Amino acid sequence: MIDSQILAAIDKWLEREVAPQVMKLEHEDVWPAAMVETMAKLGLFGATISPQYGGLGLSAELYARIVARISETWMSLTGIFNSHLMMALLVEKYATEELKKKYLPRFATGAIRGGLALTEPNAGTDLQAIRLRARKQGNEYVLNGTKTWISNGIHGSCFAVLAKTDPDAEPRHKGMAMFLCEKGPGFSAGRKLEKLGYKGIDSAELVFQDYRLPATNLIGEEGRGFHQAVGGLELGRLNVAARGVGVANAALKDSVAYAQVRKTFGKPICEHQAIQLKLGEMATRVEAARLLLRNAAEIYDRGERCDMEAGMAKYFATEAAFENAHEAMRIHGGYGYSKEFAVERLYRDAPLLCIGEGTNEMQRIIIARQLIERNKI
Repeated sequence: MIDSQILAAIDKWLEREVAPQVMKLEHEDVWPAAMVETMAKLGLFGATISPQYGGLGLSAELYARIVARISETWMSLTGIFNSHLMMALLVEKYATEELKKKYLPRFATGAIRGGLALTEPNAGTDLQAIRLRARKQGNEYVLNGTKTWISNGIHGSCFAVLAKTDPDAEPRHKGMAMFLCEKGPGFSAGRKLEKLGYKGIDSAELVFQDYRLPATNLIGEEGRGFHQAVGGLELGRLNVAARGVGVANAALKDSVAYAQVRKTFGKPICEHQAIQLKLGEMATRVEAARLLLRNAAEIYDRGERCDMEAGMAKYFATEAAFENAHEAMRIHGGYGYSKEFAVERLYRDAPLLCIGEGTNEMQRIIIARQLIERNKI
């Protein structure tokens, strides 16, 4: 009952407030301030945070359905709270109780918003190659370096930051740690990065210059930062898979509707076999992606390891979004290339999904490695 009420409230908001403004905000690449405030009121910044800290404590399965729904209307909005929730997840799983009580209630309400800062100019998929350095001095750490492509980088104020504490450690992952950093002296946002798609949400550089923070803001312990980051990506991959389902379904819906009103050679194009073949493939992709996502989310909710299943969902759903967006543009013909139709936006948004939260090439490697590990002879 509660699940249906949450989904109904989100559907109502999407229909009344989001859908009528998407085109304008998207093309102007404007931060959707009013929508962010509504998301806070809906509890989305606390969606997966435990109720004991003021969050909704939603299951990953319900969370994924919410993300898919919002992504059908405007994918960018999901990135604003997903990166934030990945930060909150790391705090809730690994931080001290003191740090949890200090930050999680304010994360849940959206009073403090932020994200996860992993990527650097020379370190994306290979996180062990990061260079941002954290040196311990007494009861503080001093951070120097740069992060890039960080969601919420401009408008966010707090970030879970992966840093090197021992650059000479072998293996490399043992010399890393995660820190909770609030903007202040020595820590600021650099330039906003311009993107092909994924408009509205800000992606930016974060710059650390002799930034000091208390040692108590270490999340967990030194030497565990890499494992914490990789663990947090499971929720992120479920989110990206859900975005894929949403974008793929939006492309399908728009194509089904358009194919019934556009006529060529005296009949609607949906009656042409060439279009029917496309629609049949698009619909099958959406349903398969949805089922893979549901399976991965249910395994996650049981507390079981799901890197293979999350990888499968992320890989297939995002490729489904990419293919469906491409086919939708071809079905729409010249209109699909016009900014007056949503298909143009879907076509620009979809490629990001194949890259973010670990490239789809890496997902296939993860799937294969886990497949072998689970079926050793």
